[in-house]
Amino acid sequence: MALFKDLGLSEDIMQSINRMGFEEATPIQSETIPVALEGKDVIGQAQTGTGKTIAFGLPLLENVDVKNDAIQGIVIAPTRELAIQVAEELYKASYHKRARVLSVFGGQDITRQIRSLKKNPHIVVGTPGRVLDHINRKTIRLQGVNTVVLDEADEMLNMGFIEDIEKILAEVPEQRQTLLFSATMPAPIRAIAERFMSEPVSVKVKTKEVTVSNIQQYYVEVPEKKKFDVLTRLLDIQSPELAIVFGRTKRRVDELSDALNVRGYSAEGIHGDLSQAKRMSVLRKFKEGSIDVLVATDVAARGLDISGVTHVYNFDIPQDPESYVHRIGRTGRAGKSGLAITFVNPREISYLHHVERVTKRKMDRMKAPTLDEALEGQQKMSMEKLTQAVDSQNLGFYRNAAEQLLEEHDAVTLVSAALKLFTKEPDETPIRLTEEAPLHSRRDRGGNRSGGGDRNRGGNRGTGTGGSGKGNWNKRSGGKQGGRSGSRDFRDSNNKRQGYKRSNKERV
Repeated sequence: MALFKDLGLSEDIMQSINRMGFEEATPIQSETIPVALEGKDVIGQAQTGTGKTIAFGLPLLENVDVKNDAIQGIVIAPTRELAIQVAEELYKASYHKRARVLSVFGGQDITRQIRSLKKNPHIVVGTPGRVLDHINRKTIRLQGVNTVVLDEADEMLNMGFIEDIEKILAEVPEQRQTLLFSATMPAPIRAIAERFMSEPVSVKVKTKEVTVSNIQQYYVEVPEKKKFDVLTRLLDIQSPELAIVFGRTKRRVDELSDALNVRGYSAEGIHGDLSQAKRMSVLRKFKEGSIDVLVATDVAARGLDISGVTHVYNFDIPQDPESYVHRIGRTGRAGKSGLAITFVNPREISYLHHVERVTKRKMDRMKAPTLDEALEGQQKMSMEKLTQAVDSQNLGFYRNAAEQLLEEHDAVTLVSAALKLFTKEPDETPIRLTEEAPLHSRRDRGGNRSGGGDRNRGGNRGTGTGGSGKGNWNKRSGGKQGGRSGSRDFRDSNNKRQGYKRSNKERV
């Protein structure tokens, strides 16, 4: 697998990539980026979870001249959630280049978006209907665009956006680079490629299943307050050689790693607030076996070379299926089998089913282990250690002491005592974890399907999700979810919206 440093990226972009914790490029990234950097049009056929956002995002950012205030790149995505996600990823990837990124989508007050557009973003990420709305209002002008990205083109076809896409592309200069990504290539998508692209290079990543077949995938339905005890019991029963525990926020990772150490496990945390040197130090300890459990945010799930991981525990269910794929992909590598267990709050079951649908893989239900089962698991480990010691045939020095003990105690009592010494009994020392709000399926947020809010254009396509422009304030993530989330100029240094600042601290 190629390294990002070998793909011909500029120093600014490489600094951002290092800051994000990426080292290895996925197949779609290693094949797409060099071709796109040559200025060629690209048709990328890849499913969710293959890293396509970075595959098109880095060449897109390389084409931006930050001294030019015109919109130079536009990304069209089918849903508001994807538009927000892509914009945030581009923001992080442009951290050192300082490119301004703005997401626009239906269901949000358009006057707010117009105010943000006046701050001259370099890249606009938007849903088709809202982008076309801005074009018609002349609040978005695409004469300076040099790169166009169509993300999940087949999904946009299914949602009836092909006509809108054609109108948008007609507004962009003919001399441009076009990057089209789609999981499938139906005839209408091929027709768009033939009409609007110039000698495109095809890059196809073959994936029969989005998630690897040699990873056993389970979920445990458990209330938030009982998650930690379930985790420690699983660690006691399964005794993983190397395990990664994934948390949703940096605070969660810090608290989890501290709590595990309090309970007697060797653990360290890794997240975006750590320096590159510290991250590498923690990873080196993990690879060497100095620590048994690595607690991480998604920064460790993408691109880092971590081999030998036997178990992945999703302490918090990830916020999108792509992150789930990246997380569990840390185990089951090099042909070995792996085990992935996801903890699900009862209120998150519908979101779990959403992840299963996207990844095309059903997770098996696992019953939360009891305290007695955890103790039994530790006893089995102790028995194995004793048996291995017996088989070592190097016990002569201890025989006299053993015979003396047998004169004073019976054999069963002595073996029981030895097992007790070897056994790590479950520790119930009180620990403190801040509760995280449960995730909900996109279908729980209103509307008929994910991202439907883009169809709210003067009522001609229905209200869709978030039509009122109202959102649910999530105190822990610090940002608004629903109709008012995500449309931010990520480079506005005078941004007074404290919600975004708090979310940026919590986000990896």
